[in-house]
Amino acid sequence: MTRLTQFTITLVCVFLTGAQTDVGKKGRGFIGIKDGQSEGSVNVDSAAAEALESSLTTVFLPIVYIIVFAVGLPTNAMAIWVFLFRTKKKYPSAIYMANLALSDLLFIIWIPLKIAYHFNGNDWIYGEGLCKVLVGFFYANMYCSILFITCLSVQRYWVIAHPLSQQRKNNQVAIGISLAIWVFIWLSTTPLYLYNQTVKVSNLGITTCHDVSAISDIQNPFHDIKYPFFYFIFMGVFVFFIPCVVTVIAYVSLLRTLGDSMSNEGIGKKRRKAMILTVTVLVTFLVCFVPSNIMLIVHYFLLKDGVVNNGYGFYITTLCLASLNSCLDPFLYYYVSEDFRDHVKNTLLCRSSRTVERMRVSFSSMKYSKKASIYTSDTSNTQTSTC
Repeated sequence: MTRLTQFTITLVCVFLTGAQTDVGKKGRGFIGIKDGQSEGSVNVDSAAAEALESSLTTVFLPIVYIIVFAVGLPTNAMAIWVFLFRTKKKYPSAIYMANLALSDLLFIIWIPLKIAYHFNGNDWIYGEGLCKVLVGFFYANMYCSILFITCLSVQRYWVIAHPLSQQRKNNQVAIGISLAIWVFIWLSTTPLYLYNQTVKVSNLGITTCHDVSAISDIQNPFHDIKYPFFYFIFMGVFVFFIPCVVTVIAYVSLLRTLGDSMSNEGIGKKRRKAMILTVTVLVTFLVCFVPSNIMLIVHYFLLKDGVVNNGYGFYITTLCLASLNSCLDPFLYYYVSEDFRDHVKNTLLCRSSRTVERMRVSFSSMKYSKKASIYTSDTSNTQTSTC
């Protein structure tokens, strides 16, 4: 927790220091000054124009999104298939993971528009409506992922700390929480549809989607960005920072609980698994969520005051990296759930549920001898198979 906090503070300080060293200069991030000669259009300065035409935004970002799409689409589709059609016993963790996979898939299906946008020189040709949909699903997926990963973390601790809790009641709680998260995300992303996301840049001849903020008065820019400013500050505090703290506390408590039960058989294996899971989740937060959410808050604070934003390239890169959670989450499911691993293997081997059940019954009726490394039948001493 201490290292995460130190990393966060250092990141913010470095970014703010770099952003404010040239306050008197021209570059002001991706602020577009409204063009008085062309209604609804803006002009950007040379720094913004260079960034919009750079290989960072026209080559690197679309390549990352292609990777996310190529990995995330099949893995999340398979995850949903496994959770819906191959998993008979629905545990709370499976319920949360199924919702997380659905959230990822709903974002991934819109990624081709994002790829085409960047490859087209950051020129959005699909209209205001689709731009709002893309932006809405991007942030909905990010905040959904944070909340469902937090639920998974708390659930893992609860299972270890309260192993005798009622399964049926836990499932009902998980379903209720999942529905509440979807309703909250639907309501909380509504403001993104209430103001324009596309901006026509006159001096570049392109239309951007969620990249340029149109400003009427550079001396008082807050009036034009007040809605996204308050929105991202609220979401950063209540849907990122608080869940992040809860997640860290849950895993610290989980490791402490396992440490207090070292006398139990097999506790060492559980502790190692919990350690790896903790590291995996924290890495996901560090790579995907911490930089992007911090940069969102810092970026809009700088826009509010009209301060130079020399770190805008880093800011848009962190937003791109936030999408990586959509292809990292399936590997989290694979590690968390042994049943999920088995179902994935059986699905890839084209084994039907009936075939898997016959194999399970067949092996359960046999005894395994560690000394001879063989399986023997319960009804005779005849050797039936070898390992």
